[in-house]
Order: sequence, then structure tokens, then C-alpha cells
Amino acid sequence: MAEPVNKTAHAFDKTRFEALLNRRFFYAPAFEIYGGVAGLYDYGPAGSSLQANIISEWRKHFIIEDYMLELDTTVMTPASVFETSGHVARFADWMVKDTKTGDVLRADHLVKGVLEARLAGDQEARGVAAQPKDDEKDKKKKKKAAKTVAAVLPDETVKEYESILAQLDNYSGPELGELCRKHNLRNPDTDNEVSEPQEFNLMFASSIGPTGQHPGYLRPETAQGHFLNFSRLLDYNNGRIPFASAQIGRSFRNEISPRAGLLRVREFTMAEIEHFVDPEDKNHEKFAEARNVELTLLDKYTQVSGSSKVTKMTVGEAVDNGIIANQTLGYFIARISQFLLKIGINPERLRFRQHMANEMAHYATDCWDAEIHNSTGWTECVGCADRAAYDLSVHSARTGHPLVVRQALKEPIITEREVAEFNKKLLGKTFKQDAGVLQKAVESMDEAELIRLKGELSQGKATIKASEDKSFEITPELLTIERKTFKQSIREYTPNVIEPSFGLGRILYTLLEHSFWAREQDEERGVLSLPPLVAPTKVLIVPLSAREEFDPLVKEVSSKLRRAGVFSRVDDSNTSIGKRYARNDELGTPYGVTIDFASVQNRTMTLRERDTMSQRIGTIDDVIATVTELVFGTVDWAEACRRLPAYDGVQAVD
Repeated sequence: MAEPVNKTAHAFDKTRFEALLNRRFFYAPAFEIYGGVAGLYDYGPAGSSLQANIISEWRKHFIIEDYMLELDTTVMTPASVFETSGHVARFADWMVKDTKTGDVLRADHLVKGVLEARLAGDQEARGVAAQPKDDEKDKKKKKKAAKTVAAVLPDETVKEYESILAQLDNYSGPELGELCRKHNLRNPDTDNEVSEPQEFNLMFASSIGPTGQHPGYLRPETAQGHFLNFSRLLDYNNGRIPFASAQIGRSFRNEISPRAGLLRVREFTMAEIEHFVDPEDKNHEKFAEARNVELTLLDKYTQVSGSSKVTKMTVGEAVDNGIIANQTLGYFIARISQFLLKIGINPERLRFRQHMANEMAHYATDCWDAEIHNSTGWTECVGCADRAAYDLSVHSARTGHPLVVRQALKEPIITEREVAEFNKKLLGKTFKQDAGVLQKAVESMDEAELIRLKGELSQGKATIKASEDKSFEITPELLTIERKTFKQSIREYTPNVIEPSFGLGRILYTLLEHSFWAREQDEERGVLSLPPLVAPTKVLIVPLSAREEFDPLVKEVSSKLRRAGVFSRVDDSNTSIGKRYARNDELGTPYGVTIDFASVQNRTMTLRERDTMSQRIGTIDDVIATVTELVFGTVDWAEACRRLPAYDGVQAVD
């Protein structure tokens, strides 16, 4: 067995990391030769393949395992939909402007950046954390960051800054403005003062049709397409609740100041689930399977107290103790955790943070974010919200279309209640234009009031007070109140919605950061330790020579791997075998097979593992069988080493 690999020999170097991503074209600024547009990126072959593999695993993990109904709804959306949903009024961030240059900054990001820089300066001045030396390139890249000045802060100021950062997402716009004034927070690029925060709606406005009379928006999320198709989905599911719909597609947000690469962009791919559930029963039939999944939680009460201390507990304990609102919400949080860990996210850098009151979306009753730590701090990558019945209710009220479930009851519900009935002909003749007012007054009465009125009518006459200045005297001929029995065989209700929402670009970026490291012996040799599950290429085929006698074997190996469902790539470039492997280590390719002269003569082939660089040898068919199982996760590298002998670098060739 190969020696364990030391992946932490060198500190994470963002400059080298970004150079690797650029060199291997994982992604790049869109329209780059025209100068580019902030917040828009194109994915290259490696990035596109990595995203496709993440999506493929997402489909298996959620849609297939939980039998979800997949949708593909339109991006362009009539304005009325988002007016109804509340996005036109509320889908906004707070921005401030440089009072001299007019530069726009997102208010909460300004507060965070400046306070973190001051705390870093305090640490440096106290000698707690040595600051790394920057080379000239690093200095140029960091010019726009908040400047760190070594200066000791009073202990109470440090505590206050830490408290502000712990609950930053809970501040309103005016409160962010007050923080800027109180702590003299300025534009870090210019040191100028900033304006009072203003709301900025993040949706891209457009119009539908040639006349411009039908306003629309590019969707900021895929969710509304689920809600508007609820009746069809319910019918497709044979009228049964609970069920979930799922969708993967593009969304658009006109971010105020996108400066963090894929972490804050204006066009991105989302994967969203809408799980429709009975509001009176939010238990989940598969919760027992997830009960023992351990989570790292940061609840709202801890944050409001000014702390960021996390707690580790199982999802079962969190639900039982009321920390997570219900089983269905807890089930999806656990499944989100399992998915992220499966594709390669570092478990020590994953936490679930509960939304505080001020940051809660207008539709949500409880919400948790899966936050992944990276070089910029903690970033929300998945949101999991209990949207209650908000969306279906508002769309139903706006359109008149009942977005409800009609459920046949196993046992009919028998009830008795007082029922008021007017003699409508006599009512109109007696009260004319006031007839409607009188009817509404009676209809608004509860059971006790109807019983009282019934008793008064039995005495001959009764007085009904419709308002402060309007009363009506009625007789039994005009109104009768009788006790009737009702049999309810159908229960009608608006379902609640639990929504996990994934930002795939953010997940992809943080996965790349978590996977990056440099060889202990050579800091310039970067590696992406992407799991085979999501790696863009699973196996690299390296022919040692370009001679024609190698061609049939290369085609055979490539064909057998393809038939086994393993995505492979042939690298027959003229560079050395070491450089070819180094290049593919940067692309995250987990395995490589080398075809040499002994392969042609003896039908043997070597198998290389990316992280350890150790090599094994076997017959072509044995190596293909082993690497196929490695790719699909049915065996690990230790088992592969037991199956195949070590390669000593020499093969016998006649």
C-alpha cells in the first residue's frame, strides 16, 4: 500500500487555485474578449461535465430515490405572477452608494468586509495570527478588499463587532445604515462615506410580445412553475398527498455588486424541490431512515445572542426538541447533508444555519441554510424552507382557481350547527338596498350569537346591529334559524410546502475549493481530489507511444470502458507521461491507465491512482474490471491494491 498523502502540507493558495481553474477552463468570465460583464460566467468542458455529474447524482439522490415528479417550466414569467407571489414588492437587497464616486455596494457585504478587516487587524496587532506575505500578484488582486490595518481594538469593541457579524443577516436596511454611521464604515476602495441604504429589486424586468404591453420578468427562482401547475401535478399523482415535484433550470438575479466569482452571479442553475404535505401531518414516512444523521446546527437563538457556536446533534434529536420545526423539514435537511458529503464536500466545513426573524423570506415559517465554508467565509449553498400554504393560497385568491386537495375521509364527520335562512323575497321587499348589509351581519355571527338570536325570534322580534349607526328589526317570517345535521365525507385543504433549493454553481465552486491541494514535494503541482462520482473524466488512457501498433489496443480499452459506462479520455499528446498525468491531476481525473510496449506484447496494463500516484498492474481485462468498480464505488483503492500487484516500473518485453 502507498503511504498516506499529506494534503495539508501547504496552506490553501487562492491565487494558484484560480490559476488552475482558468488554465483548465473550468469556467471563465462571459464575453471576455468584449471586456466581460460582472456576474456572468461560461463553463468550459471540465466545468460543464462536473456540473452535469453533480446534476446526475442530484437526480438519483432526490428524484429517483424519493419518486419526485420532474418539471421543466418557463424562464420568462408574466409580471402578475410575481406581483401575486410578493417578489415585486419584497425580492430585494439593501444597497449603499459611495457619496463621491457613486459606486454601488451591497450594504450587508460592506459591513461584513470592513468589520472583518478591523478584527483581522486587531488579531495581527496582538500577534495572534501572523499575516501571510503576499507576492506582487496577490497585492494587485487584493487591492479591492477592505484594507487590514494592524491596530489593537478595545475588548468591548471586539465583542461588539463579533456580535454584529454573528447576526448580520438579521439587520434591516435602516439598521445597516445605523451601523455604517455608528462605526464609520466607508467604501474600502475609496475611503469615502456611503449613503443611507436603499432597497433594490433583484429581478430582471422584460416584456412579452412586440407591443410591450405585457410586462414580464426573468424568474429569480424556479418555484412558481411548481405552484401554478399544482392541480395538474396532483391529478398526475392520482390526487394523493404528500408528493414532491422537482426542477433543474436557469434563474436570474440582478445582483448589486457581484464580486465573488461563482458565489454571486446574475445567471445560474438551480435545482429545487417542492414537497406538498398535509398541514395537519408534517411527519415523513422515511424519517426513521434519516433520524440518526448527524448535523452541525447554528440555530436562530444562538445567533441572536451574538454567538456563532454550533451544536452537533442528530436530526431526530433536533426535531424531537423542536429545533427543526417538523419531520419533513428535518428529513430534507438530512438528505441535503448526505448529498453534499457524497459529492465531496468536507464535512468539517458544512453547517446548517437557521434563519432569524428579519431575514426570513416573506413566505417562510422556518428555514435552514446549508452553508459551506470557503476562502470567502460561510456561503449559503442550499436553502430548506417551510413555505406553509402561502404560495398556493395567494395564487388561488388572485386567479380564482382552487389550488386545493380534496380528500375522501375514511370515516365521515357528523356535525350539527345552527343555520340561518332568510325569506329572500320578503327580505328584499322590506329592506331594499340594506338587504345585503343585513345578510352579511347574520352570516358573520358565530354559533353562540345565532343561538341567542334564535331565542329572541322565538319571542316574536329581534334586533340586529350591523354597525355603530345601523340596526335592523326582524321577525320570524323574515328569518328562521334551525339546527341541522351535516355529514362531511370530503376534507378540502390547501397543502403546505417544504422547499429545498440548491444553488448548483455555489456547490460546484466550494467543491472545487475543498478538493484542491498541492503536492507536498512540489507546491506548484496542484491537484483536484474530486470523487469519481462527479469527476469530469473518470479514467485517463495514456498510450506511451504514438506508433500505429498501439492504436488497436487504445481503441479496445476505450471501447470497453465506454461499454462499461465509464467516461474516459485518451491523452496521446507528445508531452512526457508525467506531464500528462500532472495535467489530468489538475482536472480531477481519479484514475489513469498506461498502455506501453508490454501491453502490446503481454496484454498487461498499469493502473494509477491520482492522489497517491501509486500504480498497480494486471491484465487489460482485470484492470478494466477493477477501475470500473472503483468508478462506481463498489470497491475502494485498498481493495484494488489487494486485487492487483504493485507495479515496480519495469515490465518484461522481448
